Amino acid sequence: MLKILLVKTSSLGDVIHQLPAITDIRTHFPDARIDWVVEENFVELPALHPGVSRVIPVAVRRWRRALLNPATWREMAAFRQALQSLRYDMVLDSQGLVKSAAITLLAPGPHCGYDRASAREAIAALAYDKTIAIPKNLHAVERNRRLAGRALGYEPDTPVDYGVATPQTELSWLSSQPYAVLLHATSRADKEWPEADWLLLAAHLHASGMSCILPWGSSQEKERSERLAAQMANALVAPRLNLTQAAALLGNARAVVGVDTGLTHLAAALKVPVVALYCASEPGLTGVYTAGPGVNLGQAGRIPNPEEVIAALSGVMAA
Repeated sequence: MLKILLVKTSSLGDVIHQLPAITDIRTHFPDARIDWVVEENFVELPALHPGVSRVIPVAVRRWRRALLNPATWREMAAFRQALQSLRYDMVLDSQGLVKSAAITLLAPGPHCGYDRASAREAIAALAYDKTIAIPKNLHAVERNRRLAGRALGYEPDTPVDYGVATPQTELSWLSSQPYAVLLHATSRADKEWPEADWLLLAAHLHASGMSCILPWGSSQEKERSERLAAQMANALVAPRLNLTQAAALLGNARAVVGVDTGLTHLAAALKVPVVALYCASEPGLTGVYTAGPGVNLGQAGRIPNPEEVIAALSGVMAA
């Protein structure tokens, strides 16, 4: 049995973009064991894919803030022990950063990753026994797929398949009315879509017989959700959700409209009709990428207007 360790620790969107490579590996090696190292905040995502055998959490972000705490060193030792409990036939770093390369070096087995020209941080390539050139002008999903394929001796030639299904998780607070999820929260203020535009979109959805659900992740995002929902005819602010619950919410939605944030990519992975809004970034290499109904609108310097969002939403829902 082929034993593979994948190192892709963060961020949310990057982890989601890794999922199709798992599907490809399973297609070519049905009996392979695939373990995955990921940041502790994202452990639920790899676990959604039935092709992942074990998820190994790492806490680099948290450990960096508490290096003088003895508990941190105990956790790091436990992580290293978990990482070295099995010798792998391939340890694949698909992140291409110094931090991911350092984790890769801890795992027993041949180490593989991007070459200097392909890695996000060129020095990371020094950690690998085998380096692979992957063009940087490909979408992140295809870079991940090609890296895994060339490391293991195949070329991915099938439509993208994230391999995840909507979790059967009960959301008791949610009514049976059809709904759309509005993902307004993102990591940077310049990526946000104007609040007035969200209100126009919500009015269209209400007229179409759908309620609007507004998730949030921080106290500031919750305040914005509450402010927006108070001005919408039929809207509900979600309670705090873990990633499994968020996947259940997204997967059962009639549609999702979201800014440049990880949950928008999760909706695409679940093949929900999705419109992704780009207000300060370019979608070409990291936009939603799916075999399902989805579209990217806008780019840095050009914020999509409500009319084109509504038209795109009608299109993906009819697909």
